[in-house]
Amino acid sequence: MNRIAAVLKKEFLQMRRDRMTLALIFMIPLVQLILFGYAIQTEVKHIPTVVFDQSLSSSSRDMLASFSTSGYFDVTNSVNSFQAITEEIDSGKAQVGIVFPPDYNHNLEKGITAPVQVIVDASDNMVANQAIAIANSIGLIKSQQVLTQKMQLSGQPPYDIRVRPWYNPDGITAYYMVPAILGIVVTMTMVIITAVAIVRERERGTLEQLIVTPIKPLELMIGKILPYVVLGYLQITVALLVGVLLFKVPIRGSLLQLYLLTLFFITASLGLGLMISNLAKNQMQAFQMSFFVMLPSILLSGFMFPRLAMPKFIYYLSYTLPLTYYLDIIRGIVLKGIGYQYLMGQVTALLVFSIVMLTISTLKFQKKIA
Repeated sequence: MNRIAAVLKKEFLQMRRDRMTLALIFMIPLVQLILFGYAIQTEVKHIPTVVFDQSLSSSSRDMLASFSTSGYFDVTNSVNSFQAITEEIDSGKAQVGIVFPPDYNHNLEKGITAPVQVIVDASDNMVANQAIAIANSIGLIKSQQVLTQKMQLSGQPPYDIRVRPWYNPDGITAYYMVPAILGIVVTMTMVIITAVAIVRERERGTLEQLIVTPIKPLELMIGKILPYVVLGYLQITVALLVGVLLFKVPIRGSLLQLYLLTLFFITASLGLGLMISNLAKNQMQAFQMSFFVMLPSILLSGFMFPRLAMPKFIYYLSYTLPLTYYLDIIRGIVLKGIGYQYLMGQVTALLVFSIVMLTISTLKFQKKIA
């Protein structure tokens, strides 16, 4: 018993000395519990909506008001062409488009069913399903109200809500999830493995052996991260082949653009991994810090839960995660077939993130070896 007590005393003393690890053990679950408790919601409201009203009548404004007052659709823009609706949805500024035909009011006055086209970006299944269900419900409720007022208990409904899901009309989950899983896999490799591997080298003393050579710190950093860049591209290639051959995921955009823009995501993730490796004193700390980045990337980036359903603070906080931008890039290219012109904001954000992270990591590394 005395020996066991001595071992226990030694372990508790060791834990007390390693205050960083002890703080991470208690703080990470607490922060994540509070963060995800507020962030994870499945009911999507305030979906950005663009309107093309060719009727410009009180009837179309009344129907549009029903969409707005439901709380599920936020009209962010009014356009004058179908092409403008396509551009709004392709760029991610809107996820729903509502189109009123020129004869909308005339049909209602004549007792003819008036069609309303609702275009939904179905590349995000959870948002699309919510939008489709609510749009159909609004059409039914409005029709019942008009029929009741006119006491026409039989005959055609006055409104015909025609929902058109774009990019994934059949709602196939694999089309939506497989590209996102690819981003998760790359994040795991670039952040967790990079951080832990570099800290492990430092613990073993092999990093110090490289430091005493004539290699400059920047050259050493580049030499350390390039193999992981190659590894990231190999993972992407394998994942895309599996997605296409096994899950029949269509690739509607340019593969060349996808590979080029993926480089910005890889470097951003590597920057995070290098930053963690500079902060962590041992492998356990490196793994815990990486996990602290990894779990928010899965839950807050739009991979599993729609960002539109999150509180505003969490929604804007998710912009600090590289995966948030990469999901827009890969889903945009693979499912929508869009190009760089619609993804310039995401690419710029990843580029800035990469430069900041890699610069800070290099400076901290230089300070350590000085």
